[in-house]
Amino acid sequence: MNKFPIGIFDSGFGGLTVFKSIAEKLPQYDYIYLGDNARSPYGDHSFETVYQYTLECVEWLFAQGCTLVILACNTASAKALRNIQQLDLPKKYPNNRVLGVIRPTAEVIGNYSTTKNVGVLGTRGTVNSNSYAIEIEHFFPDIKVHQQACPMWVPIIENGEHLSAGADFFVDEYIQQLLQKSNEIDCVLLACTHYPLLVPKIKKHLPGNVKIVAQGDIVANSLVDYLKRHTELETKLAKNAQRTFYTSGDVKVFNERASMFLGEKIAAQKMNKS
Repeated sequence: MNKFPIGIFDSGFGGLTVFKSIAEKLPQYDYIYLGDNARSPYGDHSFETVYQYTLECVEWLFAQGCTLVILACNTASAKALRNIQQLDLPKKYPNNRVLGVIRPTAEVIGNYSTTKNVGVLGTRGTVNSNSYAIEIEHFFPDIKVHQQACPMWVPIIENGEHLSAGADFFVDEYIQQLLQKSNEIDCVLLACTHYPLLVPKIKKHLPGNVKIVAQGDIVANSLVDYLKRHTELETKLAKNAQRTFYTSGDVKVFNERASMFLGEKIAAQKMNKS
């Protein structure tokens, strides 16, 4: 019987922070990572465009043999996941599954806050979708969610400028805008998988009592639980610890930048769309 790899998708590099946590928790599985770098960032694109791009990439991963795909991208999870799950999978891929990063995060984020005031930092697309406020209310109806879009953060990170002095201006600007919404925020969610690379600067500009929550371990723990509950899917997964990386963009640039997110060198391949 054929065994299948797990697909992990992101609009660019950010999903590598989620992939890293997943691979550390579940090292035995085969993974195919796809970054749609040629069309990133997704944050300012319309719902229609993000849905179209995400579906194309998910279908490409399906064609590579992935029966389970993780959208390791908050914008794709906010703007495309529901349509893919409700419209595309039942009609065309009834045996395949696509999971996102928003629901697993919403299920636990309330546990990090004492004041019941949570800040959410994300792309414009994620914030405008209001997905986190809606999902968090399902699990923690008493939590107040304060959102702030950070449109400059992804370009800064993807261009390797996240450690520069210039990045401090934009980190401080968005954090101050968030904190002006409430002085009771005691927990800040990094609702973009790129943002963990900015943690040293975010810590510098946040009050010391405010917790910073990244998504990598949360999503990895959720996947561990999901596979335990869905043995019919888990038994079909390949377990050769093979990891393959693809990009729709420039391979050389991807290899250089990916090492920032993974902490190791990789050799990606060009996504063949034919």
